[in-house]
Amino acid sequence: MSTSVVGLTLDNVDELPKRCRRCVFWELAPHLGEQAAEYGNLELEKEAWLSSTLLEWGSCGKIVYVDRVAAGYAVYAPPAAVPRALAFPTGPVSHDAILLTALAVLPEKAGSGIGRTLVQAVAKDLTRRGVKAIEAFGDAAPTPDARCVVPAGFLLAVGFKTVRAHQRWPRLRLELRTALSWKEDVEAALERLFGEITIPAQNTGQLPTVAPAPVRAPVR
Repeated sequence: MSTSVVGLTLDNVDELPKRCRRCVFWELAPHLGEQAAEYGNLELEKEAWLSSTLLEWGSCGKIVYVDRVAAGYAVYAPPAAVPRALAFPTGPVSHDAILLTALAVLPEKAGSGIGRTLVQAVAKDLTRRGVKAIEAFGDAAPTPDARCVVPAGFLLAVGFKTVRAHQRWPRLRLELRTALSWKEDVEAALERLFGEITIPAQNTGQLPTVAPAPVRAPVR
């Protein structure tokens, strides 16, 4: 079984499940979402949001493929790009966090680790971009028809912590190490490593990396 993760773009947005492809729960304010559902084209609304977010902010989603078949996806964006976030009682999202809006896996692939793979891919992308944390509104009592909010139990299982409790809609957070702190830690570790280990100089005419000990004159 081969697994790969790619960014969500306008070229592969049609790989999303049909229900999710037409879902603008997060992308539009509640009243605009209702109008779009009644009078508009939901797929075009989804594309418009994706295009705008990609242009103004950058990568905002991941699709995971198993044996070249789309098996799950995740969507994330700055809170300002997610109007629905304002409707949740446990908001607002922290100023230093990016909001994970959606994460879903095909039912036949549930329990195979794909969800965790998606979270790791999102975390890796955001860490490289210097983001400090991911936050998400969790559904503490998910039902089969409630697929627009990530189950709180899943978020807790992959490392999120509750930052604002709620009977139904808790807000959870996953801390990320920024690329800068990672770089500093690596440099510090290398400095300690080379401070403790002497690498023998090869006979290449180059100076050794560690100065040789002084030679004592023989005692007469």
